[in-house]
Amino acid sequence: MKELILISCYFAHSVAAALWIGGIIFTLFFAMPSSRQVLGAGSGKLMGEISKRFTPAANLSIIVLVITGTVLAGLNKQCSGIAFLENNWSSALMTKSILVFGMVTIHFYRGLVLGPRIMRTTVETEKRSLQKLSINLVKVNFTAGLIVLLISGALSILRGY
Repeated sequence: MKELILISCYFAHSVAAALWIGGIIFTLFFAMPSSRQVLGAGSGKLMGEISKRFTPAANLSIIVLVITGTVLAGLNKQCSGIAFLENNWSSALMTKSILVFGMVTIHFYRGLVLGPRIMRTTVETEKRSLQKLSINLVKVNFTAGLIVLLISGALSILRGY
């Protein structure tokens, strides 16, 4: 039974990570540049629509990642409760958890605080400044996401796979 739970959790965790990080990659490297090239000043409207569709999927991914990550850490014999820094595996997991917490914070800050603020802003220079901040935060999440994936690979090696 434990093996079935592990397989299911690894699968769900991998799909959720692929969706969230893949969505960030798609947005940064494909949707934004293409919409700017084709639509110019009107690209913001398209990106707003893409964001409305992607955000619920990203939110669901975050929930799945937190739940499955907690289960996977709890089922691992190297996870020893609150003694997070007693071995390399625990240290790597703590680093990964801190990065993921930062990513989640940025994600919800952009969606719940920054996005509505951009929509309310009428001064064009302030709006552009806030949009640039929003894009830079997406870039931070992209970088943190790549580091999280790298740490995940290291955790597999440290686990003995």
